[in-house]
Amino acid sequence: MDDIMLLFLAGLLAGSMNALAGGGSFVSLPALISVGVPSVAANATSTLALFPGGMASSWVYRDGVRSVCGVNVMPIAIVTVTGGVAGSILLLLTPSRIFDGILPWLLLVATLMLAAGPRLSAQLQTQARPSVLAFATVQFFLGLYGGYFGGAVGLMMLAAWSALGGGDIKSLNPTRMVMVTAANAVAVVVFVLAGAIVWQECIPMTIGAVIGGWIGAHIGRRLPSSVVRLLTLAVAFLTTAVFFSRAYL
Repeated sequence: MDDIMLLFLAGLLAGSMNALAGGGSFVSLPALISVGVPSVAANATSTLALFPGGMASSWVYRDGVRSVCGVNVMPIAIVTVTGGVAGSILLLLTPSRIFDGILPWLLLVATLMLAAGPRLSAQLQTQARPSVLAFATVQFFLGLYGGYFGGAVGLMMLAAWSALGGGDIKSLNPTRMVMVTAANAVAVVVFVLAGAIVWQECIPMTIGAVIGGWIGAHIGRRLPSSVVRLLTLAVAFLTTAVFFSRAYL
């Protein structure tokens, strides 16, 4: 019962964070590992638990989805989904022992992107248009990262698209949300088919995440964005430090 309550509360907090500023996996992943779920299965289970919230956000953003860097939405989705499938399969092929060593570095990359992403995206905006092949290559690896781990992948997309001349952040955000959800969707399918989901732990976390997403959306209207960002970064840095300690000390 204690584990179920912990996972529910972790889902509640993670769902709220995703609705506010992202970074929910910094809570859901360590919570699953703390109750004894192996790291690879924990990552797969966390992806599924937080997925419904992403679907809801994508539905809200659906009217704003548009082409990026002159590339239509459908080709972007196909490349993103292909990368997501490759990333999720790569995760399942990674032994938990090896993933335990990689995980702190993935968390560090995600934390740095959470910290620098918005400013970096704004500074990187350019009018240069890349070739379709260059854009597709970048997008494939973003999808692969999304399927494999996914922490802060949305901010990575915004930064990459801005650097490639995709336009302003606000106009890119709906397409970014949909592509992140697409990568997660195919990853979830692969994880379910492979039997990588730990359902007993996933269900209470999913329920918490759905409720947390609803609460977070309402809190987000009242809290200053600077406060939300500082709280998210504090959780991210703390989680990253804990996992580095766990892996190397």
